[in-house]
Amino acid sequence: MDTVSDDSLFRRLWRRFDTRLCLIVISVYTLAAVYGECVYRYYRAADRTPSYNIVHEDARYVSPAITSWIGTKKPRPAGQPLFPLGSDNLGRDVFQRLVQGTRIAFHVGVVTSLIAIPLGVLLGCLGGYFGGKVDSMVVWLCATVASMPGLLFILAIAMVAGQGLLGVYLGIGLTTWVSVCRNIRGEVMKHRERTYVQAARVLGYGDARIIFRHILPNVMHIVLIAFSIRFPASVATEVFISFLGIGVHDEPSWGIMINNARLRLWQGVWWEMTFVTLAIFLLVLVFNHLADALRDLLDPALRSEKRA
Repeated sequence: MDTVSDDSLFRRLWRRFDTRLCLIVISVYTLAAVYGECVYRYYRAADRTPSYNIVHEDARYVSPAITSWIGTKKPRPAGQPLFPLGSDNLGRDVFQRLVQGTRIAFHVGVVTSLIAIPLGVLLGCLGGYFGGKVDSMVVWLCATVASMPGLLFILAIAMVAGQGLLGVYLGIGLTTWVSVCRNIRGEVMKHRERTYVQAARVLGYGDARIIFRHILPNVMHIVLIAFSIRFPASVATEVFISFLGIGVHDEPSWGIMINNARLRLWQGVWWEMTFVTLAIFLLVLVFNHLADALRDLLDPALRSEKRA
């Protein structure tokens, strides 16, 4: 079976200008999330109010610093903090809060993917390989979860779990594995009858070894593509949930920032809403484009068509 090594995959992605740009943007987001995590842990260990939550009553609604550089606003008063992306209604730095929102977004994207993808892969492999009653049970589970209103189910789990991100993790992770399971199940059903699987059975290998040592590596392209799709989808779901006031409250999630900013648009305070929306749009865009590129490079059917 033709496979693509991780090193070869990275080189192939890096050779394409569009995917190279996507990887650079994702790296910037990742560095911002890591920096935000370090800042959060530092202030938590020191038992101090984080800088991004400090209120400056005398610096409310300060416009972004760039507006001063291009001459559209008066110079910054002496002693006033510098706000690169402006300040909100409490004089808090929008840039620092945007970085912390990136930290929360990455938490949600990674943790929910670690819940949904392994669950979908496991059930998909079991149903696709064994068939029969096992497959019927997997199909029933998929149909049952898919028939539930996803957003309402997520909200219910988040409210039962209480305030914080735990409910968001569980709600999103336990309701978004169905598509991964169906894709993996379909691929495993095709692979279980192929020659290399039959040879493994003749050699006396157990079912677990055949599934996880032989079949799973040949369907890993679906797992990688699923992660690149699930990550931005989970982030967008968390933004909507926090916009509704469920989930994290003491930290500046992107959804909370949008909810606060929408009330001040009529006052001409555009920068908080604008920069948060751009951050979400760019993150979703680059991950979706990367998912398309991964599918082009990893899908064996597409590679065979290109060779033909």
